[in-house]
Amino acid sequence: MARNGTVTVVGAGYYGSTTAQRLAEYDVFDKVVLTDIKDGWAEGLALDLNQSRPIEGFETQVVGRTTGTDGSGYEVIEGSDVVVITAGLPRKPGMSRMDLLGVNAGIVRGVAENVARYAPAAVVIVVSNPLDEMTTLAQVATGFPHARVIGQAGMLDTARFTNSVAEKLAVPVSTVRTLTLGSHGDTMVPVPSACTVSGRPLTDLLDAGTIDELVARTRNGGAEVPPRVDGRSLDYSKMEVQPGDENPSKFSFTDPGITASILRTSVVSSCGWALGILDIKVSRTPFKRPQQNTSFGVDTRIQ
Repeated sequence: MARNGTVTVVGAGYYGSTTAQRLAEYDVFDKVVLTDIKDGWAEGLALDLNQSRPIEGFETQVVGRTTGTDGSGYEVIEGSDVVVITAGLPRKPGMSRMDLLGVNAGIVRGVAENVARYAPAAVVIVVSNPLDEMTTLAQVATGFPHARVIGQAGMLDTARFTNSVAEKLAVPVSTVRTLTLGSHGDTMVPVPSACTVSGRPLTDLLDAGTIDELVARTRNGGAEVPPRVDGRSLDYSKMEVQPGDENPSKFSFTDPGITASILRTSVVSSCGWALGILDIKVSRTPFKRPQQNTSFGVDTRIQ
């Protein structure tokens, strides 16, 4: 099998380490780079994955590197074709995604600026929460074209909807087709009228009440996970999370380098196409940009 290219996963928590493992086992890349701020953690995981190659039958090399908030260690991602950003404070039981905005803005901004420095041609896939806001921030911080900064939202939400339908009907997930629109959060919109099971409309197979339950479970699917895994992910427990604005349509970044207000939430479909615009007013020192107060109207559509 021909292998080529390098993919980097930033953040070696549950999500990041699993992503690196699956990417390596696909055996289509020359190299998978895994980074983390916890000293020696990424290196240990990379060693473990490399030692599994004879058993799992893949040749992709996995490289682990500890990185610092000062940008140290990021030279390892140089030339990466794809960068997956999973770094950030994870949700704890009872937390909403928006509760993470303050601290994760600083983390994602720092990562994004280093991606722009060392992997200027990369496609960036953002996973960190709150997803829609962090994706837009990553695009602003990197200065990359909108089409090269993608948020992993609709695919996950649609997968959750599909799995719930398959479980309820006791059918293979491969027979279920679902659609979820909207942001990656409580305002997402699962669309039952667009769902089918083996080609049959979902409304022919389940009553309205049951469908409503599946829609609600999909919308709140992310909240089910933290209590079951004790909310563990990257070790950012020593960072202080500052409370944000209680108004759900307006939040402020608390990173010293950024002051921003989310004015309108973007609408992203399961195909990754944004159907709306996320407007942000930002006062910051952007990467390779002059210091100034700037108003960004960010159209996040993938061209």
